[in-house]
Amino acid sequence: MSGKLKEVRTRIGSVKNTQQITKAMKVVSAAKLRKAQDAILRMRPYSVKMTEILGNLAAAVKEEVSIPQAEVRPIQKVLLVAVTSDRGLCGGFNSAVVKQIKALATGTYAQQAAAGQLYVMSIGKKAFEAFGRLPYPTENAHWELMGNLDYAGAKAVSDALKEAFANGAFDRIDVVYNSFKNAATQIMMVEQFLPIKPIEAEADKGDANIDFIFEPDRDTMVQELVPRILDTQFFRCLLDSNAAEHGARMTAMDQATDNAEELLKDLRISYNRARQASITTELTEIVSGAAALAEG
Repeated sequence: MSGKLKEVRTRIGSVKNTQQITKAMKVVSAAKLRKAQDAILRMRPYSVKMTEILGNLAAAVKEEVSIPQAEVRPIQKVLLVAVTSDRGLCGGFNSAVVKQIKALATGTYAQQAAAGQLYVMSIGKKAFEAFGRLPYPTENAHWELMGNLDYAGAKAVSDALKEAFANGAFDRIDVVYNSFKNAATQIMMVEQFLPIKPIEAEADKGDANIDFIFEPDRDTMVQELVPRILDTQFFRCLLDSNAAEHGARMTAMDQATDNAEELLKDLRISYNRARQASITTELTEIVSGAAALAEG
C-alpha cells in the first residue's frame, strides 16, 4: 500500500510541475498575442485599401497595360505555400495546414499531384518537418521566417514567388494559412496569390468610364503598385498566421492547465482513498493484535 501512495504522490508532483509550465506558456502567449493582434488589425485596413486601389487601377487601364502578375495560364504546375509555426503545443494549428494541403492534393489539384507537378513551399519549421516526410516535391523552405517576422523577410519570399511565376516555373501559387479571428478561433484560408485574382473581380465592379490622371505615367504606376500590393498581401497572410498561432497556443495551454487541475483532483481523491485504506488496514491489524494478546 505504501508503494501505491508513493506512486500517486509522484504523479501529483509531476502534474503540478506540468501545470506550472502550461500556466507560464499561457502567460507568454497572451503577451505575444496582444502584440501580434495589434499588428494584424493595423495591417488589414491598409491591405484592403491597397487591394481596392489595385482593382480601380485595373478597371482604368483595362487591356492597355500588360500586367505580368495577372497572366492567366493553363494550370499545369502549382505551388502551395504552407504557413505554419516554428514550435508546437498550439493544438491543431499546424496539423490543420497539413490536412488542407493533403485535401487540395486529392481534390482541387489531384491532376497536378498525380503528374508530380504539385509543389509545396514550407514557411515555418513544422511545415518543413511535415512535408519533408510526404511525397510532394518541395521548393526552398523558409522555416526561419516566422521566428523573426518582419516586412523585409516577407518581401524577399514574395519577390521569389513573383519571379518564379513570371519565369513560368508555376502557373498558380496559393497560400495556405490560418487566419486570425479571435484568440479561440482560427479560420483555414487558401488564398490565391498568383495570378492576381482581385484585379478581375474588382475590375468587373468598376465603372468602365473611369478616367484617372496618372503621375507619373500609367505604365510606371502599374509596374510600381502591383508588386508592392502583392508584397503587402503576402505580409498580411504571415501576420494573420502569426496572430492565429499565438491565439491557438494560448487557448491550448489554457485547456492543458484546466485538464491538469482536473487530473490533480482525481489523483488527490485516489491518494486520500489509498491513505484511508492504509490507515484502516493498520488499525485492523492493531486491534487484531491486541485481541490476540488479550486471549493469550
